[in-house]
This record gives sequence, structure tokens and C-alpha cells, in this order.
Amino acid sequence: MTTQSAAIPAFKPAATSPALAASLAVTLIAAATIAGAWFFQLVLEIVPCPLCLEQRYAYYLAIPVGALTALAARAGAPRPLLLAGLAILALATLANAGLGTYHSGVEWGFWKGPTDCSGPVVNLGSAADLLSKLDTVKVVRCDEVQWRFLGLSLAGYNVLISLLMAAIAAWGFVRTAKRA
Repeated sequence: MTTQSAAIPAFKPAATSPALAASLAVTLIAAATIAGAWFFQLVLEIVPCPLCLEQRYAYYLAIPVGALTALAARAGAPRPLLLAGLAILALATLANAGLGTYHSGVEWGFWKGPTDCSGPVVNLGSAADLLSKLDTVKVVRCDEVQWRFLGLSLAGYNVLISLLMAAIAAWGFVRTAKRA
């Protein structure tokens, strides 16, 4: 018998690796979510506010880290490396859920948002420059919802999606840590 599993008694196919499954799932969800955000922005012309743009950073991090972690899991990389990748994914997406919760609270009026996107407009410069500035600047407010579905804004959906990705990454972390 010359199969690989017989030649290496401790061989476990990488396809059953929780690190691979979790990192692939997070990568795919992050890529689909950021594609959706770009669709809303570029096709539906729903311009993101500064907080919306900040929430995209976690997705821009999750896609390459998730892909690299998946490749490492597929190649049989050491467990500490896989655990580090999954921890980064879990922490980044959990932090993003916090930022999305903050943004949702700003939208619902539970607390004040940052002054650059929800405060009063100040320092308009000289009166001569005012008309030219009004023609070139479109302020997208963080406290005004541009789109809702089933009562949730895009920030609210970001919270749910980020929590899902954090849970998947945490599941992969725990299962990978327990593997013998």
C-alpha cells in the first residue's frame, strides 16, 4: 500500500483543517462584503461617510490575512502561525463590529459622532472662497442614514457581518488549538 496516508501515519488531509475552513470563509465573506460596499458606492451612488470608509479597513485587512492563512493551512504550516492568522482575523473583525456599533449609535442619535462628519460645519474660509467650496465639496454626514433595509443601515449590517466573521475566526482558532 503506497498511499500517502499509509506512508505517513499521522497524516490528516488539510481539507479538513478548521484553520483552512475558517480562514477561507472569512476571506470569502470579507470579499463579498467589500464588493457589496463598492456596488452601493459606485452603482447605486450611495456615497460613504468617513466612518463608513473606516469600517472598510478591517475588510481590506481580512482579505489578504485570510487568504494567506488559508494558504498556510493548506500547506501544513505550523500551528502557531495558523493561530496567529486566525487571531488577527478574529480581533480585527471584532473591533470592526465595535466601530459599526458606534456608527449605528451615531445614526440612531444615541451619542454624538465625530465632528468631521456629524458636527456643525465650521471654518468655511473667506466669503470669496465660499461659493467655490460649495461647488466642490459634498459632505456626507455620519449621523444621516442613506439606506435602510429591514430597519438596519449599512453600518448595522456591518456589525452583523463582522460578528459573523469574528465568530468563524474564533471557531477556527479554538478548533485549531485543540487539534492533536
